[in-house]
Amino acid sequence: MAEIIVTTTENIPGQKYEIIGEVFGLTTQSKNVVRNIGAGLKNIVGGEIKDYTKMLIEARDVAIDRLRQNATDLGADAVVMMRFDSGSIGTDMQSVAAYGTAVRFIE
Repeated sequence: MAEIIVTTTENIPGQKYEIIGEVFGLTTQSKNVVRNIGAGLKNIVGGEIKDYTKMLIEARDVAIDRLRQNATDLGADAVVMMRFDSGSIGTDMQSVAAYGTAVRFIE
């Protein structure tokens, strides 16, 4: 799975490919109640909420892993035009999606 090339560009230099189709990886995560209280206090004084930053980094990594798995399941060699999207669900959950176009290399 780790061999799957994932790029935000449309073209991969030196490669010709055929399009397989859309692939995605999705995760929704939240922090525990104690950390949410700490984040609420940090919100009063301002500054980076490092626990949430860490959560989003982890969510991004999970979303990319799931994107790669989806591409592998379809027999892809790479994913082009990869993008992220994220959004809140309620007040304490964050959803992260990685999506792109799966391709198969041709000679």
